[in-house]
Amino acid sequence: MAGSPGNLPFSLATTAELSDTGHGKMLTPDNFQYAMETTQVIHEPDRRIETFGVTRFEFEILSEPMDSVGKVCIRRGEVEAQKPQLIKPDGFSDIELEGFDPKVLRVIEHLKEQGLDLSFLQYGFQFKRSDISKEVIHDRLESVSDKALEAVRLSGNPSLAIIQSVDDAWEVGIMKFTLDMIMKSTEINRFDLKRRGLL
Repeated sequence: MAGSPGNLPFSLATTAELSDTGHGKMLTPDNFQYAMETTQVIHEPDRRIETFGVTRFEFEILSEPMDSVGKVCIRRGEVEAQKPQLIKPDGFSDIELEGFDPKVLRVIEHLKEQGLDLSFLQYGFQFKRSDISKEVIHDRLESVSDKALEAVRLSGNPSLAIIQSVDDAWEVGIMKFTLDMIMKSTEINRFDLKRRGLL
């Protein structure tokens, strides 16, 4: 999946495919929207995306199988955030705006002369499905969530995220988590770049 800056000072690129749910079903736009709306990050990591290096986050995704009562599925794994890539206006004529009317390029030059910051950050994430472990527990989701929150409180793991998501679209939980991390890291990343004179 790739994103564009739009009204946000970043774009997103991931190497994880959200094409199926693990049961041989395609993830429809409606299912995706439902999963995005119902997924909750009930515990977020203390750390943020590193500005100048790779950041690894651990996650636990808690979900209730649709065809089972009194069961909770726990999926554990890691997602890796690549170093944010700074995309600056100087490259727009060659990359972002290739083939556009020269008038568009002149507008961008005018905005740059007015001091408008048109740069944005591109974030990349990847995880391997083969590295995901799965455990099914006979318990209620609320109880399992409470135990997971207590465990991370005791361990103090600064990289762990605990996510409640939809079982047949659990990968969407990872997607929502990465978007949350971007929103909470962008300002810090831009500050770090400015401090080094890169922005």
